[in-house]
Amino acid sequence: MIFTTKAEYGVRLLIELGRHEGSGPVALKSVAEAEDLPLAYLERIVALLKKQGLVESTRGAHGGYRLARPAAEITMDEAVLALEGAIAPMDCFFDDAEGRVMCSHLTDAGTGCGTKVLWTRVQGAVHGALQRTTLAELVAFNARNLPATPAEPVSGAAA
Repeated sequence: MIFTTKAEYGVRLLIELGRHEGSGPVALKSVAEAEDLPLAYLERIVALLKKQGLVESTRGAHGGYRLARPAAEITMDEAVLALEGAIAPMDCFFDDAEGRVMCSHLTDAGTGCGTKVLWTRVQGAVHGALQRTTLAELVAFNARNLPATPAEPVSGAAA
């Protein structure tokens, strides 16, 4: 599954707000400049985050955005859900009226899709990883300013 730039930029925006936690509102323009992101797109993204209660805004000359809750209380499943909607690993998964992700093949002759178990597990694993990751962790990782760790070589692949 591939998340869109909405999720990427939205998480980067949250990290930047988390870096300034407790120091007042941050102008969206300064976030756009610091992260080299398009301001107009950030305006749409921050509206989604605000609607879900993850950020708050203050108007005026010294206004801007800040986290609505402490970074340690914001999990990435909340952020990604606010930005992307339900996490579905395949196109045949869809949201039902109660916000659950369902398989569209369930109605195929009443038997369901043989791959449903796999995709449900993938969805659960991704959701679990997002749920266990707090914004505070990402802010702390970002503050270390370390380069990303190179990926481990795949077993049997040439090194």
